[in-house]
Amino acid sequence: MKVGFIGLGIMGGSMASNLQAAGHALCVHDIRRQVAAPHLAAGAEWKDTPRQVAEAVDVVFTSLPGPPEVEAVALGADGLIHGLRKGAAFFDLSTNSPAMIRRIHAAFQEKGVHVLDAPVSGGPIGAKTRRLAIWVGGDRGIYDAHKDVLGAMGDQHYYVGAIGAGAVAKLVHNCSSFTIGAVLAETFSMGIKAGVEPLALWKAVRQGASGRRRTFDRLMDKFLPGTYDPPSFALKLGHKDVSLATALGREIGVPMRLANLALAELTEALAHGWGDKDSSSYMLLQLERAGVETGVPLEKLREVIEQSVLDGLGRNEPLMPRPQRELPKAPPVREPPPAREAPLREASPVREAPPIREALPVRDAPAVRETPARAPERAAAPPP
Repeated sequence: MKVGFIGLGIMGGSMASNLQAAGHALCVHDIRRQVAAPHLAAGAEWKDTPRQVAEAVDVVFTSLPGPPEVEAVALGADGLIHGLRKGAAFFDLSTNSPAMIRRIHAAFQEKGVHVLDAPVSGGPIGAKTRRLAIWVGGDRGIYDAHKDVLGAMGDQHYYVGAIGAGAVAKLVHNCSSFTIGAVLAETFSMGIKAGVEPLALWKAVRQGASGRRRTFDRLMDKFLPGTYDPPSFALKLGHKDVSLATALGREIGVPMRLANLALAELTEALAHGWGDKDSSSYMLLQLERAGVETGVPLEKLREVIEQSVLDGLGRNEPLMPRPQRELPKAPPVREPPPAREAPLREASPVREAPPIREALPVRDAPAVRETPARAPERAAAPPP
């Protein structure tokens, strides 16, 4: 399949290279031709406009900064809409506006061209290593027909729903990520100013209930099923904890704007009489304001978690890649010099042992002579 790729920046450049590594012939375009150098060196074909790319391929991918760039590439004077033939497919990998991708979808649909939103998540490292999520919205049949191409760029491509659903999923993910980051900055600044060393604080909290779980997995306990009884941890206790944290912030002079917003939610939930419900029951307030419900069956949630474990996604990924340390090279093995053979000397002739002499005759021992008897001793003379 011949593939077009427009937008060869930090993300797009790596995804395009992975397509080439998987054996796909590429036509490429970017506003800076120099960034296409590695792709051209690997056999890609350069095109001067998006329209020229569209005319040469069966499917095209765009990876662009945002809605204005996507609109220009798709609908501009030399845009994709003027070159893609009927039955071709256009996947937008950018983080885009759901309204914009739906408008582009409608315009291309009149020409018989399929448009799908397919924003990605995984960052530059994920784009390079193919550890990338791709959230797809649009025609399910077109998604199924291009799974192999999507799989060449990301190991976790997933069909979310109708056109725009992928873009919505990406916005939920990124908005959650940045909001959580703002809260963490607030609470950690409080902890550090309260006297805890930053590394020690981080090592401590990452072993807690929230630290041990993937960020979005906690939603399956109460929020997604919509069941807040029996409680795992009572709302009134959670209210007490956040009250203590904001009080500490006031005591040491740390602004706690987001924590105080959370405390206000918990306080409102208490006013509803939910003190003995689960501590996450305050999340019901936002569902009521938005006019939506969750109610996901527990068995469906379990299936997702079990499949994640099978896919090797049951654990958090490391926050940063570990540097690859080169092992020291072993010194070359020197072969021992060949052994020199010493010339063999002739053995000395064996000399015969001297003849054994006969033993001398044993002489008889001399006769023992008797000792003569001694004369009897005389008695000593008496003193004068």
